Amino acid sequence: MRVNVRGARPEYGDRITVLGDEFVAYLRALGDPHPTAFEPRTFRQDGFGPNAAFSGLVAEVDGTVEGYLLYHPGYDIDRGGRVLCLADLYVREAVRGRGVGRALMTVAARIAHAAGAGGLVWSVYARNTSARAFYERLGARHTPEVRSMYWSPEAAGL
Repeated sequence: MRVNVRGARPEYGDRITVLGDEFVAYLRALGDPHPTAFEPRTFRQDGFGPNAAFSGLVAEVDGTVEGYLLYHPGYDIDRGGRVLCLADLYVREAVRGRGVGRALMTVAARIAHAAGAGGLVWSVYARNTSARAFYERLGARHTPEVRSMYWSPEAAGL
C-alpha cells in the first residue's frame, strides 16, 4: 500500500465532502449532536481564492483519496506565538491503522515548522477515544485545563 500526501485542490471537493459525510456519521454515532454536512461548493468557496479560510491535505492510497486534513494558521500567546490549527482530520475506516493519518499529521507538522509555528493545536470530541489514542501515540498531549467554546452570530443577536 502506497500513501501519497498532497495539497488539496478544488477538484477534490466532491471526494472530500463524501469523506466529510462519513466523518459526520461517525461523530453522530458517538453521540455528537453538532456535526453538519459539508458541501463541495462550500469546500471550493471557503478553501480557495484570495480569502481562503483553510488549506488542506489529501492522502491518496493507491491513487484514491482516502483521507484529508484541513488546517489554518493561528496565533496563541499561551503557546508563544504562531500555531497551526487543525480543523479536521479524517481517514476512511478501511485504511485506518496503515499510516495514513500519521502521514497527514507529519506533513502538517512540516507545514507548521516551515511557517514558524511552535506546534499544532486542535480539538477532539471527548467520546472519540480512538482519535485521542491515535494522537497520543504520535506524542500529542491532552490539555485538560483548556475547554473549547463556541459562540454563534445568532447567540450574539446578529
